[in-house]
Formats: sequence, structure tokens, C-alpha cells
Amino acid sequence: MGGNRHRWLRCVVAGFAAFVAFVAPAQIQAQAQDYPHRTVTLVVPYPPGGGVDVLARVVAEKLSGVIGQQVIVDNRVGGSGLVGTRATIRSAPDGYTLFFGHTGSISINPSLYANAGFDPRKDFQPVGLFASMPVALLAHPSFPGKTIGEVVEIAKKDSGKLNIGTSAVGTGGYLSAELFKSITGVQATIVPYKGTAQLMNDLLGGQVPIAFGVLPPAMGNLAAGTLRGIAILDRQRFSLLPDVPTSHESGLPGFESVLHYGLLGPAGMPRPIVDKLNAAMRQVAVTDEVKKRINNEGGDPMTSTPEEYAADIAAEYDKWGTLIHKLKLKVE
Repeated sequence: MGGNRHRWLRCVVAGFAAFVAFVAPAQIQAQAQDYPHRTVTLVVPYPPGGGVDVLARVVAEKLSGVIGQQVIVDNRVGGSGLVGTRATIRSAPDGYTLFFGHTGSISINPSLYANAGFDPRKDFQPVGLFASMPVALLAHPSFPGKTIGEVVEIAKKDSGKLNIGTSAVGTGGYLSAELFKSITGVQATIVPYKGTAQLMNDLLGGQVPIAFGVLPPAMGNLAAGTLRGIAILDRQRFSLLPDVPTSHESGLPGFESVLHYGLLGPAGMPRPIVDKLNAAMRQVAVTDEVKKRINNEGGDPMTSTPEEYAADIAAEYDKWGTLIHKLKLKVE
């Protein structure tokens, strides 16, 4: 009797599993065809007005027109981006809560913060890249070094005496300076600033002779000649500064620091919804208006498949995580 009962239960379980396997794909497909039927929230883990927020609002505005539903920006600030990040990965993976991330919040923070609370390779579903923003090596006009090679020579000649300005500890600019020291073996003093405005003021005033930073705060001064670009830390030249060589061209092919911006959702988002959003993102990014707006923020448009974005996140996580662990750098 007991054996028959167990066999009956196994048949019921197997039948239910077969039913779910048959029905679930149809339900997912139906959800994707109906998606979106209400407002979509785009979480930005930083305050309004910053570079990440500005680009996210471009995405929200243009994506709304493509998918036929309003996309609203939700600035979930706190914990240097961790509050918004954690809130997103706890959300339902239905495509109605999305995340606008960049290299710092996605690939750097998990290694930098002692209790980040997420793994970007497991807790997010990448949708696609939107823009890239290179870090640049900038100099006061009086600084004698004109190339990266000459900067290395100056640093080695006066070991430990060269001051390099950067944004706050753990940011892309700061880690670029640490990467520069690690790759070249030079001894130099990194001077981190809490705000980009103060860094630019001191660079313009000559209090620090060179600095690593993103381009938007410097573009006007580069055009005016009150600052000089030594190198773009990328494989290709930046479209708005075609005369500034790349780090690769300057003899340091491993010296890259490019912030990537893209759209993600919580892990488990149905693939048809991911694909629909990816196609919409590609449509948005290729327009002349969006390209110009990205350029104004110091970046270039960049599109990808979900798999390419996932590979990018993993590669940046490994790259910056290795450096952070080598430096024993932790922020509480």
C-alpha cells in the first residue's frame, strides 16, 4: 500500500513539473509581449545633478518614448551608492525596477566596501551598456612632462616628491593613480580630494601639477589652454579630444581606466523582457541627440549585448578588485 502511495505521489510531482515546464515559457512570453503595461522605475544610487544621474535621465526620457510607458528616475542615495544597489537587487525581477549603474557602483564597490552586500556577477541581470567615460591624465600648463613617459621619468628622478591629484579614495580617478604607480613602479604621492571642484581649482592654481580624473569638469579649461591633456586612459582616442593620445599609444598598453555606464535589473528577469529593453537601449543610443548629450558629459555612446555587459562587469570586478586587495584598501 505504502509503495503504491509513493508511486502515486511521484507521478503527481512529475506531472506538475511537466505542466509548469509547459506553461511557464508561455507565461513568460505573454509577460514580455505585454511589457511594459505600467510605469518603470529607474534607480540611480547617487544624488540628482551628478554625472550618473544626468546620463540616467537621458536614458529615462528616451526609453519612455521607445517602450511606450513612462520611465521615472528614483534617486536612492546613501552609502556611496550601496543603498540604491541593495534596494534594486531585492526588487521583483519583473522589469519594472531597473538600475542605472556604472563601473564604480557595480564593479568597484563590492571590493572597496567591507560589507557591500552584493555580488554584481550574481545579483544583477545586465541589459546593455549605454556609454563609456574615460579617465584622463591632466596637467597644469607649467608641468614639464608632455607624455606619460616623461611623467614617469620625472617621478623616478624625484622619487616620492611628485604629487598627483585625484578624486576621493576609491573613485575611478584615485584607483587610476594607484594603477599608474603599480604598472610603472614609480613612487609618487596621491592627493585625494573630497570634491572634484576643489581638485580642479588646485590643478588650475598649480597646487598639484597633474591629476587623474574624468573629463567633464576639465573640458572648458582644456579648450582654453589653462589645462593640458597628457593622455586618455583608453584603447581609443576620445571623440572630443582627438589630439590627446591614448595610454596605449603612449607605451602603457595595460594602463586603462574607462568608466562604463549601463542598464541592469535584478537577477532573474525573463529573457524576453531583457531582450526588449536591450533593443530599446540600442535604438536610443544611436540617435544624434543622445550622442551629443553623452559627449557633453565627457563620454561616448557604447552599446552591447547582455552577455557582453556581463563579461565587462566581471572583467572590471576582477581588475579593480585585484588592485584594491593588493592595496588592502577598505572603506567602512
